[in-house]
Amino acid sequence: MKYLKKTVLFGVIALIIVLFIDYSVSHKAKDFIYDDISTISKNKVGLILGASKLTTSGNINLYYKYRLEAAISLYKAGKIELILISGDNGRKGYDEPTDFKNDLIKNGIPENKIFLDYAGFRTLDSIVRAKEVFGLTEYTIISQKFHNERAIYLARHFNINAIAFNAKDTPTRYIFKTKLREYLARTKASIDMLFNVSPKFLGDKIEIK
Repeated sequence: MKYLKKTVLFGVIALIIVLFIDYSVSHKAKDFIYDDISTISKNKVGLILGASKLTTSGNINLYYKYRLEAAISLYKAGKIELILISGDNGRKGYDEPTDFKNDLIKNGIPENKIFLDYAGFRTLDSIVRAKEVFGLTEYTIISQKFHNERAIYLARHFNINAIAFNAKDTPTRYIFKTKLREYLARTKASIDMLFNVSPKFLGDKIEIK
């Protein structure tokens, strides 16, 4: 009985911590994220956070589709001039940055305006590498709102003057699963910041111009 009480108490404390972190991330990011393309400030570079193009069932991944559309809209509205795509290319036959690049080009974005970061294995890596590898101290993050909030939270921690544009969200049926994963991702991000975790890879400087 005593063990059960301790387990329940530990679970309650852990839940409170997770909920507090979730609130803190959203609160700290709220002044830096935008839904309306007409009100967002202009930045030279837009950073697309990677996503797989296809789901496991072979359908188009809506997170990918809507981030792509958001980046195209920002570019065509003159809100960004260049696009950096940061995603996973860690295994053979899987290449998030190149998928985005090819679809951007199909939609009229000039190839010389697109830059690729193949080592954006997670959000922290993408945010930090944009600064340390690509030399960016300010940029516009492009993803869904839940992801943008976490990315801004990380960017501000690393003294990056970032803002974010919210891509269209996915249908309601995905919300519960996404929210659960995001609770865990935000908790992990906070722990990473506490222990000064670095990206998996840094490497040589790459100039974006």
